[in-house]
Formats: sequence, C-alpha cells, structure tokens
Amino acid sequence: MFRILSHLLFGGCLFFLLSCKTFRDNTNYFQLIDVVSEGLFTSGIEGPCFHENGNIYLVNFQKEGTIGVLSPDHLVNEFINLPQGSVGNGIRVHPDGDLLVADYVGHNILKINILNKKIQVFAHHKDMNQPNDLAIHPNGFLYASDPNWKMSTGQLWLIRSDGATFCLENNMGTTNGIEVSPDGKHLFVNESIQRKIWKYKIDKEGFISDKRLFHQFADFGLDGMRCDRKGNLYVTRYGKGTVVCLNRSGKIVIEIQLKGSKPSNITFGVIHRSFFRARLV
Repeated sequence: MFRILSHLLFGGCLFFLLSCKTFRDNTNYFQLIDVVSEGLFTSGIEGPCFHENGNIYLVNFQKEGTIGVLSPDHLVNEFINLPQGSVGNGIRVHPDGDLLVADYVGHNILKINILNKKIQVFAHHKDMNQPNDLAIHPNGFLYASDPNWKMSTGQLWLIRSDGATFCLENNMGTTNGIEVSPDGKHLFVNESIQRKIWKYKIDKEGFISDKRLFHQFADFGLDGMRCDRKGNLYVTRYGKGTVVCLNRSGKIVIEIQLKGSKPSNITFGVIHRSFFRARLV
C-alpha cells in the first residue's frame, strides 16, 4: 500500500495528512492528524523542508526571523535566528546538506550550515523583488520565484551552485510556488493571483525554454507546490483550503479538502522504505 503523510498549517498549527487507502483509480481517503499546537509558529509559517537527518525545517517559530526544527517524534524547537532584518520563506536542502533559505526582506538567498549553523549569503541581486519560494534541480541548480505583490507581477531566477545569478524571466504574473520534476527535465512555476501554472523545459545549463500553460484555475489563489516520485504535482490552494494533485498531463487527479482555508506549502520526505510522506503548512 502506498501512503502519503502530509503536514499542514493554518493560523500557526501544523498537521499530518495521511492517506489511508489507495484504490485502482488512485483515489485516496485522507485523515488529518494534529502535530503541533496552535500558536507555536507565527501566521508567516512557510518553507517546510524535509532533511535527510529526519527533521523538518520551517520558518518563523514563535517570532518572525527564526527557523524552527520539527523532529521525527514531533518535538519542535528553535533551530536558528536569522540575521537582523532577515525573514525567511522557502527552504530547500543544498546538495551538501546545508539549508538554502529565501530571505524575502533582505533580498537574499541564505545558506546555513546544518552542523555549525554558520550563515552566509549564497546569492543576491539588486533587481530581486523578494525571493519567495525555492526549487532545486538534481544537478544543484536553484530556482527562485520572486513576486511583486503590490504590482501583481513577478520574476524567475536561476542560481548556480557557485552563486551566479540569472534572471530567467521578468515579465510574469505573481510568481510563487515553484518545483522541478523528479527527472530534472521540467520546471513548474505558478502565478498566485493569475491562477496559472507554467511548465518549462530545462537544459543542461539550467536555463529554460518551451514555456507552456500547464493548468489554469478559475478561482482562489495558488501557493507552494511539490512533485511526488511519479511526477504528479501537488498544489496548495490558498483561500480554498485544498491541495490539488495534477498528473503529468496537468489534469486534476484528486482535490484534498483540509481543515483551514490557507495552506501555504508542502514537502515530501521518506519515512522508511515503503512509505512516502508530505508535509504542508
């Protein structure tokens, strides 16, 4: 049996989402399980990221500008305080095991040593609006969405492993959720306000081409996205309180109803060999 376990957050609460049964048509029944109590994280909780050490890292534990760590046995503590004036959003794991954090206030991508907690600026560009969510390629390329919420516009960035930064597109809608397909061949980027998800081809240098509309929704917003191992794309529907699973053709496979109305992000991680889990906030 294939099971998915997810974490969700609404108003500072974190939840598991557990699929109890899988049918021939891939329809699942889901059970929601509380993980942490309300108020441990601020309303700005974001960036859940599963690390191979078994922990989940996510931003704004108890106050803005922090990163919290959730252990496998569901104990949550402060991991680190970011530099003064920095507030994190999306988090991903660098190939060397360190954390990459989108600092949307400081207009930086920060790199945090997972062992000694040393923080350095991994990437910065004067034309960034506010780096929001991150996606990492199997070859180590990092992609960052970069919305301008006031103008309902956005940009898309490529950051190489040496920190070299390239603006891939600067005339988009409100870029937010972003993900790389498991095979590294495609990039998915959504525009929250415009309710569109775009799909690109990725070349060997990390650059993108062949932009195509993957899916467009008629209502509510879009936020964080993640692919499962089969290449299905899970999209948080901000304002609707659901997570939608799109297959590789962009068709809706299932829509999962959640407790609250504002899920902001999702991450997958291995529990053990026969299980796969997703955590949402």
